[in-house]
Amino acid sequence: MQELKAVLEAGSKYLVDHPEELLRALRNLLALRFGVPLDALRFFAGRAGGKKGPKDLVLEAVPPGLRVGATIGLMGTEVRANATVFVERVSITPEELRFEIRLADVSLKVAADAPESPIAALLRSGALDLSRPGNLAAYMPKRPALLVEAKDDRVVIDLMRHPKISKNPRAIRAVALLAPLLTVAGIESDSEHLDVTLRAFPDGLRRAVGGIRRRILG
Repeated sequence: MQELKAVLEAGSKYLVDHPEELLRALRNLLALRFGVPLDALRFFAGRAGGKKGPKDLVLEAVPPGLRVGATIGLMGTEVRANATVFVERVSITPEELRFEIRLADVSLKVAADAPESPIAALLRSGALDLSRPGNLAAYMPKRPALLVEAKDDRVVIDLMRHPKISKNPRAIRAVALLAPLLTVAGIESDSEHLDVTLRAFPDGLRRAVGGIRRRILG
Protein backbone atom coordinates (compact mmCIF):
# COMPACT_ATOMS: atom_id res chain seq x y z
CA MET A 1 0.00 0.00 0.00
CA GLN A 2 2.84 2.38 0.84
CA GLU A 3 4.44 1.59 -2.51
CA LEU A 4 1.23 2.45 -4.38
CA LYS A 5 0.87 5.66 -2.40
CA ALA A 6 4.44 6.70 -3.27
CA VAL A 7 3.80 6.01 -6.97
CA LEU A 8 0.56 8.01 -6.99
CA GLU A 9 2.17 10.92 -5.16
CA ALA A 10 5.13 10.94 -7.55
CA GLY A 11 2.80 10.80 -10.57
CA SER A 12 0.64 13.64 -9.27
CA LYS A 13 3.68 15.81 -8.58
CA TYR A 14 5.07 15.12 -12.04
CA LEU A 15 1.82 16.19 -13.73
CA VAL A 16 1.68 19.36 -11.63
CA ASP A 17 5.24 20.20 -12.66
CA HIS A 18 4.64 19.17 -16.29
CA PRO A 19 1.02 20.01 -17.23
CA GLU A 20 1.94 19.80 -20.92
CA GLU A 21 2.05 16.01 -20.51
CA LEU A 22 -1.76 15.88 -20.39
CA LEU A 23 -2.08 17.59 -23.79
CA ARG A 24 0.65 15.37 -25.21
CA ALA A 25 -1.15 12.28 -23.90
CA LEU A 26 -4.38 13.40 -25.60
CA ARG A 27 -2.63 13.96 -28.94
CA ASN A 28 -0.95 10.57 -28.64
CA LEU A 29 -4.25 8.87 -27.87
CA LEU A 30 -5.74 10.14 -31.11
CA ALA A 31 -2.70 8.81 -32.98
CA LEU A 32 -2.77 5.41 -31.23
CA ARG A 33 0.45 6.21 -29.44
CA PHE A 34 1.48 6.60 -25.85
CA GLY A 35 4.63 8.10 -24.43
CA VAL A 36 6.27 7.25 -21.13
CA PRO A 37 8.36 10.10 -19.67
CA LEU A 38 11.94 9.02 -19.08
CA ASP A 39 11.66 10.50 -15.59
CA ALA A 40 8.90 7.96 -14.88
CA LEU A 41 11.05 5.10 -16.17
CA ARG A 42 13.92 6.27 -13.96
CA PHE A 43 11.58 6.43 -10.96
CA PHE A 44 10.27 2.90 -11.41
CA ALA A 45 13.68 1.49 -12.33
CA GLY A 46 15.11 2.94 -9.13
CA ARG A 47 12.50 1.08 -7.09
CA ALA A 48 12.72 -2.24 -8.91
CA GLY A 49 15.08 -5.16 -8.66
CA GLY A 50 15.68 -5.19 -4.93
CA LYS A 51 19.09 -5.73 -3.38
CA LYS A 52 20.22 -8.17 -6.10
CA GLY A 53 19.00 -6.06 -9.02
CA PRO A 54 20.97 -3.53 -11.09
CA LYS A 55 22.24 -0.49 -9.19
CA ASP A 56 22.88 3.13 -10.19
CA LEU A 57 20.66 2.82 -13.23
CA VAL A 58 20.98 5.57 -15.86
CA LEU A 59 18.53 6.10 -18.75
CA GLU A 60 19.27 8.64 -21.48
CA ALA A 61 17.55 9.26 -24.80
CA VAL A 62 19.63 8.63 -27.90
CA PRO A 63 16.84 8.97 -30.50
CA PRO A 64 15.49 6.62 -31.67
CA GLY A 65 17.21 4.47 -29.07
CA LEU A 66 17.79 4.54 -25.34
CA ARG A 67 21.14 4.60 -23.57
CA VAL A 68 21.09 2.33 -20.53
CA GLY A 69 23.75 2.07 -17.84
CA ALA A 70 23.81 0.08 -14.61
CA THR A 71 26.09 -1.63 -12.14
CA ILE A 72 25.45 -5.37 -12.28
CA GLY A 73 26.86 -8.59 -10.92
CA LEU A 74 28.48 -10.61 -13.72
CA MET A 75 29.65 -14.07 -12.70
CA GLY A 76 30.35 -12.83 -9.19
CA THR A 77 32.12 -9.65 -10.32
CA GLU A 78 30.70 -6.12 -10.03
CA VAL A 79 30.69 -4.52 -13.47
CA ARG A 80 29.50 -1.20 -14.87
CA ALA A 81 27.56 -1.98 -18.05
CA ASN A 82 26.44 0.51 -20.70
CA ALA A 83 24.67 0.04 -24.03
CA THR A 84 22.44 1.88 -26.48
CA VAL A 85 19.25 -0.11 -27.07
CA PHE A 86 17.17 0.00 -30.26
CA VAL A 87 13.89 -1.94 -30.53
CA GLU A 88 13.83 -3.14 -34.13
CA ARG A 89 10.63 -5.21 -34.16
CA VAL A 90 7.84 -6.29 -31.84
CA SER A 91 5.57 -9.32 -32.30
CA ILE A 92 2.52 -9.78 -30.08
CA THR A 93 0.38 -12.90 -30.36
CA PRO A 94 -1.52 -14.95 -27.77
CA GLU A 95 1.60 -17.16 -27.56
CA GLU A 96 4.43 -14.60 -27.50
CA LEU A 97 5.57 -11.11 -26.56
CA ARG A 98 8.64 -11.01 -28.77
CA PHE A 99 11.08 -8.08 -28.97
CA GLU A 100 13.98 -7.94 -31.42
CA ILE A 101 16.62 -5.62 -29.98
CA ARG A 102 19.83 -4.21 -31.41
CA LEU A 103 22.63 -3.22 -29.05
CA ALA A 104 25.28 -0.61 -29.85
CA ASP A 105 28.15 1.08 -28.00
CA VAL A 106 28.33 -1.71 -25.45
CA SER A 107 30.88 -1.33 -22.66
CA LEU A 108 31.68 -3.42 -19.58
CA LYS A 109 34.02 -1.96 -16.98
CA VAL A 110 35.08 -3.79 -13.85
CA ALA A 111 34.49 -1.84 -10.65
CA ALA A 112 37.69 -0.37 -9.21
CA ASP A 113 37.33 -2.24 -5.92
CA ALA A 114 36.24 -5.55 -7.47
CA PRO A 115 38.41 -8.54 -6.47
CA GLU A 116 40.44 -10.31 -9.13
CA SER A 117 38.49 -13.04 -10.93
CA PRO A 118 38.54 -14.77 -14.33
CA ILE A 119 35.84 -12.47 -15.74
CA ALA A 120 37.56 -9.39 -14.29
CA ALA A 121 40.86 -10.39 -15.91
CA LEU A 122 39.10 -11.06 -19.21
CA LEU A 123 37.34 -7.68 -19.24
CA ARG A 124 40.46 -5.77 -18.24
CA SER A 125 42.46 -7.45 -20.98
CA GLY A 126 40.09 -6.17 -23.67
CA ALA A 127 39.92 -9.64 -25.20
CA LEU A 128 36.11 -9.68 -25.40
CA ASP A 129 34.53 -8.42 -28.63
CA LEU A 130 31.83 -6.13 -27.24
CA SER A 131 30.77 -5.05 -30.73
CA ARG A 132 28.92 -8.39 -30.93
CA PRO A 133 27.20 -8.68 -27.56
CA GLY A 134 24.69 -11.18 -28.90
CA ASN A 135 27.43 -13.75 -29.36
CA LEU A 136 28.46 -13.30 -25.72
CA ALA A 137 24.85 -13.61 -24.52
CA ALA A 138 24.41 -16.82 -26.52
CA TYR A 139 27.11 -18.53 -24.43
CA MET A 140 26.03 -17.29 -21.02
CA PRO A 141 26.35 -20.10 -18.46
CA LYS A 142 22.92 -19.28 -17.00
CA ARG A 143 20.97 -18.18 -20.06
CA PRO A 144 17.62 -16.56 -19.12
CA ALA A 145 14.53 -18.44 -20.26
CA LEU A 146 13.19 -15.36 -22.05
CA LEU A 147 16.28 -15.10 -24.29
CA VAL A 148 15.18 -16.66 -27.58
CA GLU A 149 18.05 -15.76 -29.93
CA ALA A 150 21.33 -13.90 -29.67
CA LYS A 151 23.76 -13.22 -32.49
CA ASP A 152 26.15 -10.39 -33.38
CA ASP A 153 24.60 -7.10 -32.19
CA ARG A 154 21.06 -8.47 -31.87
CA VAL A 155 19.12 -10.29 -29.17
CA VAL A 156 15.56 -11.55 -29.24
CA ILE A 157 13.54 -11.91 -26.05
CA ASP A 158 10.07 -13.31 -25.46
CA LEU A 159 8.46 -11.98 -22.29
CA MET A 160 5.88 -14.77 -22.39
CA ARG A 161 8.69 -17.08 -21.33
CA HIS A 162 9.23 -15.13 -18.11
CA PRO A 163 7.68 -17.01 -15.17
CA LYS A 164 5.97 -13.89 -13.81
CA ILE A 165 4.02 -13.63 -17.07
CA SER A 166 3.79 -17.23 -18.27
CA LYS A 167 2.39 -18.34 -14.88
CA ASN A 168 0.09 -15.36 -14.43
CA PRO A 169 -3.44 -16.17 -15.71
CA ARG A 170 -4.42 -12.49 -15.81
CA ALA A 171 -1.42 -11.56 -17.94
CA ILE A 172 -2.11 -14.45 -20.33
CA ARG A 173 -5.77 -13.45 -20.69
CA ALA A 174 -4.83 -9.80 -21.28
CA VAL A 175 -2.40 -10.72 -24.07
CA ALA A 176 -4.93 -13.10 -25.64
CA LEU A 177 -7.54 -10.35 -25.58
CA LEU A 178 -5.36 -7.56 -27.01
CA ALA A 179 -3.30 -9.50 -29.58
CA PRO A 180 -6.10 -9.75 -32.21
CA LEU A 181 -6.90 -6.03 -31.80
CA LEU A 182 -3.59 -4.18 -31.61
CA THR A 183 0.11 -4.60 -32.25
CA VAL A 184 3.15 -2.46 -31.56
CA ALA A 185 4.31 -0.70 -34.72
CA GLY A 186 7.37 0.89 -33.15
CA ILE A 187 9.18 1.91 -29.97
CA GLU A 188 11.36 5.02 -30.20
CA SER A 189 12.71 7.71 -27.91
CA ASP A 190 12.73 11.46 -28.17
CA SER A 191 14.59 13.81 -25.85
CA GLU A 192 12.28 13.19 -22.86
CA HIS A 193 10.01 10.22 -23.66
CA LEU A 194 9.90 6.63 -24.79
CA ASP A 195 7.09 6.51 -27.35
CA VAL A 196 5.19 3.35 -28.22
CA THR A 197 3.21 3.48 -31.49
CA LEU A 198 0.31 1.06 -31.86
CA ARG A 199 -1.42 -0.25 -34.96
CA ALA A 200 -5.00 -1.52 -34.91
CA PHE A 201 -6.20 -4.61 -36.76
CA PRO A 202 -9.54 -3.56 -38.38
CA ASP A 203 -10.80 -7.12 -38.71
CA GLY A 204 -10.06 -7.82 -35.07
CA LEU A 205 -11.82 -4.65 -33.95
CA ARG A 206 -14.86 -5.47 -36.10
CA ARG A 207 -15.08 -8.95 -34.62
CA ALA A 208 -14.75 -7.55 -31.09
CA VAL A 209 -17.47 -4.94 -31.68
CA GLY A 210 -19.69 -7.59 -33.27
CA GLY A 211 -19.22 -9.86 -30.26
CA ILE A 212 -20.17 -7.05 -27.87
CA ARG A 213 -23.29 -6.26 -29.91
CA ARG A 214 -24.37 -9.90 -29.91
CA ARG A 215 -24.02 -10.07 -26.13
CA ILE A 216 -26.00 -6.86 -25.64
CA LEU A 217 -28.78 -7.81 -28.08
CA GLY A 218 -28.88 -11.38 -26.88
